[in-house]
Amino acid sequence: MKQSKVEEFLTAQEEAEIIEAICTAENHTSGEIRVHLEPHSKMDAFDRAAEVFDMLGMDKTKARNGVLIYVAVEDRTLVILGDQGINDKVPPHFWESTKDIIIHHFKEGAMKQGLVEGILMAGQQLKAHFPYEDGDTNELPNEISTH
Repeated sequence: MKQSKVEEFLTAQEEAEIIEAICTAENHTSGEIRVHLEPHSKMDAFDRAAEVFDMLGMDKTKARNGVLIYVAVEDRTLVILGDQGINDKVPPHFWESTKDIIIHHFKEGAMKQGLVEGILMAGQQLKAHFPYEDGDTNELPNEISTH
């Protein structure tokens, strides 16, 4: 049986827990959260995250409030990229605490735990600026994307 691309990095159970965290986080905010994993980037990590952001259509949300958590696993690189709607409302180092919690777990070899906690924290942070509204629709898929 062929292994899924996500299973190169996470077990099926870990993947399910991360998707559940995305759903939980998005229940508190109109923001949209995506996770993208790939082995490594041949370009600057921020530039690659921006490329993936566009590739996933994350700039197409109504409120421009999509957030990408990009990880180049072998490079040990993490970028959290918010869309224009978020960047217009939040202070410059808004994502640092989220990044710190993810990196803390990554250093301990707990990739799934880092992503879950980072996603839940991102949802709480987004809630202040983009609260969940009745009738909010899930504008972007919750599954983890890969190369």
